[in-house]
Parts: sequence; structure tokens; C-alpha cells
Amino acid sequence: MIFPLIVFIAGLLIIVYFSEKLVEATVGTSLGFGISTFLISVVVIGFDPENLGLGVVASYEEVTGIAIGTIIGSAMVAVGLALGITALFVPMKFKEVPMQIPLIPVGAVLLFGILSFDGHLSRVDGAILLLGYVISVWYLIYLVRRGLDIRPTGEAAEVIEEGSDLSRWQSVTMLAGSLVAIIVGSEWVVWSSREIMAGLGLSETLFGMTIIALLVSIEEVARELPAALKGHPEITFGNVVGSVLAFFLCNAGIIALVNPVPISGEVFNFYLPISLGIVLFVTSLMIQKSIPRWAGALLVLGYLVFFGWGFW
Repeated sequence: MIFPLIVFIAGLLIIVYFSEKLVEATVGTSLGFGISTFLISVVVIGFDPENLGLGVVASYEEVTGIAIGTIIGSAMVAVGLALGITALFVPMKFKEVPMQIPLIPVGAVLLFGILSFDGHLSRVDGAILLLGYVISVWYLIYLVRRGLDIRPTGEAAEVIEEGSDLSRWQSVTMLAGSLVAIIVGSEWVVWSSREIMAGLGLSETLFGMTIIALLVSIEEVARELPAALKGHPEITFGNVVGSVLAFFLCNAGIIALVNPVPISGEVFNFYLPISLGIVLFVTSLMIQKSIPRWAGALLVLGYLVFFGWGFW
């Protein structure tokens, strides 16, 4: 029991420390290369290679449930649970939200749903999804170059001065290192928590299930919450957009290319509609340039329905 507790504390300290560095590195990279912080968070922070690796292995071994779970379930952790928790702590406001940007994740979920309509994702579908990812990222780059970007408002519009002390390559190195450290710290926390809860006999309780759900999402929370706390909600939303595009388009495309994936009725009739509803809700909030605390509560509730109903 003592060793898992030590690992738990060490993992949390790593996550807290490098979550701060992740925001600093993102801003530094933005300043160094003249790239939008929102765009960096979409392409770099929102992409999850660890999740992709799990999905590919599951697809190759024909473990369909895990393969689909790495797509839809993981996306909903980022969009529903992590964003909801972040908004509960830090209500977010934005100065500029071009309507085209929050509609892109909606298109990603719709494309996935359309290609799933026949009950499976073929290799051709996988290629289409991958193409959709490339087009989506290209379109975001095109919009940002035209000056259409997600921008915070008020004090949040101020640039973090520490970022200017880093060179561009120091910022990139810190960005990559922080992401790796957060992943490692999250793995330590999840493993040690399971060991502690098993030792206390809490794994079968509702409390245990709630804690497990939070711990599984801790990596996403670590990417979204610190950015909002430091006055950069555009990084938070960038992780949301990046996660939806990466999971529903890039990861799903590669998984289907490795091995065609059957889509069950419960996925198409329950999980996908709930996912689309949550993404549409976030889109409507962004169009209004605000994610208030009550919306965060609804997002967390929506995820609990997604998780709890499916589990039941």
C-alpha cells in the first residue's frame, strides 16, 4: 500500500509541474514561430499517440470494443468530462470565435457517423477519414492565416511574459517533454490508484467508479485546466478541437486501415448520438463566446450519462 501511495503522489507532482510548463512552452512556441497558440494546441496537444497505439493494436487483434472505445470514449473524456471540470473551476470567455472553427468538430463527428451508417468502417472509409483530418487541419491553418482565430478576452488576452524568455527551440523541446511527462505521470496515477482502491475494497462502489473515471481523464484535465487558469482558454479549446479531430478522423482512419471495424447498433444508436449532442452543445457555447460554470456542470453530467447509461 505504501509503494502505490508514493507512486500516486509522485505522479500527481509530475502532472502539476509539467502542466504549468506545457502552457509556458505553448506560448513560447507561439511567440517563437509566430503560430497561433490555438493552432498549436489543436495539432500538437490534442493529438494522443498513446491512444492511437492502443486502438491500432486492438483493431489488429480484432478487439472491436476497445478499438471503438479509443475513438468515441476517449473523445468524450476530452470534450465532456475534462472541459466540464475545467469550466467548473474557470468559466471561460473569448473575444473572437469565428463560427467556422467550432463547426469543424461537428463535421468530424458527422463524417464518422455517415461512414458508420452501413454497420462498419472499411479501409476505404479509413482513407476518407484520414483525408478528412488532413483537410480539417489545412482549413484551420487557412483560417488562422486569414486572421480568423480563437482569441481570449480581457486579462486573458495578455501574453504570458515567461514565454518570451525561451528561444523557439527551447520552447519546442519543453512542449514535447511536458507532453511526455504528463503521459508518464498520468500512467503512474492510474496504476497506483487502482492498487490503492483494490486494497481498500472500493473498486466496486459508485465512488470508486467515479474516481476511476476521473483518474483515466487526468491527462486531459492536465492539458485543459492549467491553460484556462493561466488565462489561455484558447489552448483549452484547442485541445478539445484537436482531440475530436484526432480521435474521430485520424485515429479512426488509421484503425480502419489496419483492420475494418464493425460498428454495433448500440454504438450507432446510443454512443454516437450522445457524442454528437455534446459536441453540438460545446459548439453552441463557443458561438456565444462563453463557457460558463453551469455549462461545465452540464458537460460533466452529459459525460456521466454517456458513461453510466452505457455501463448499465
